[in-house]
Amino acid sequence: MNAKDLITYSVTPLKTSDTGLAALNMMEDLKVMHLPIVNSEEFLGLISQQDIENLNIPDEALGNHNLSLKRPFVYQDNNIYEIIRIFSSLQLTLLPVLDRKNNYLGVITLSELVHKFSTLVSADNPGGVVILELNNNDYSLSEIAQIVESNDCKVLGLHVTSFPDSTKIEITIKLNKIDIKNVLQTFYRYNYKVTASYSEEEFNDVIKDRFDMLMNYLNI
Repeated sequence: MNAKDLITYSVTPLKTSDTGLAALNMMEDLKVMHLPIVNSEEFLGLISQQDIENLNIPDEALGNHNLSLKRPFVYQDNNIYEIIRIFSSLQLTLLPVLDRKNNYLGVITLSELVHKFSTLVSADNPGGVVILELNNNDYSLSEIAQIVESNDCKVLGLHVTSFPDSTKIEITIKLNKIDIKNVLQTFYRYNYKVTASYSEEEFNDVIKDRFDMLMNYLNI
């Protein structure tokens, strides 16, 4: 799950011509403490409720002040774990998303992140995880399924991640067996590049670590 899958388009970014009072009203309506400032498609920075209150002139346009804006953001192909790390370390209520040309696309809100991540960690079916890297033209779902099923195993879930300006893709496969040694050996035999594999316990430890990080932030 990447940043582009989490974007909320209902948050209208601020303009430098907006006043501090208008920004505070928007924050109250949206139940957030941060808003992005965008000029056309250029992301200028993130302003907080505290920043506006410190200006002490709420009727003035934001562009009339020398704002020391922070520019935290993620690219649209950043994964959910990197997003959680930034939310937690910077104590944000939303996070802007840019494309690789640095154009503003939208924001991820903390509430949407929690919702999506809770969906991700609710997959209680036991099993292992295999991550493959291959050229886009070499991707064959039927062949991957055949390799898995030839080892008396089934695909519980599969996610494809593409990368900008690259012909490479990453395939993450959740299997219904904890012992996936035979599946891995068959992938190697078919010359697949296995970049990572996890047992159920290892994968759950990764998920639990990221989830605990998010929950600790929410309790701040």
